[in-house]
Amino acid sequence: MNIGEASNVSGVSAKMIRYYESIGLIRPPLRTDSNYRVYGDDEVHVLRFVKRARTLGFSVEETSTLLGLWQDKSRASAEVKDIATGHITALETKIAELQGMVKTLKHLAHCCGGDNRPDCPILDDLAGEPTPKGH
Repeated sequence: MNIGEASNVSGVSAKMIRYYESIGLIRPPLRTDSNYRVYGDDEVHVLRFVKRARTLGFSVEETSTLLGLWQDKSRASAEVKDIATGHITALETKIAELQGMVKTLKHLAHCCGGDNRPDCPILDDLAGEPTPKGH
């Protein structure tokens, strides 16, 4: 199949397929005499693996490591688990940071009159100015 078909079947855009090939995340496929890429089931399976890993938020580097481990049938599952648990910790940290951002913004939005007056505690906070007392 050509790159467009591989893209449709795998869910990875043709642009991302080319990018993944250019950075060495995936191996370039065979090419026809007229230099068109030819993808088979194995390449599509790899693309689906990469898509799923990226959808779960793994970095390109982590995805590369996971892909190598997936392709190495003699690997220890402990290596895979270490990567996954490290990623879980990073995601939990990011979630906590996002929840803190939501809390701050809710407070600032609550303090903002949302009327025609120019004073705005949201903009004051962004500018590093203290919120007036009573807000």
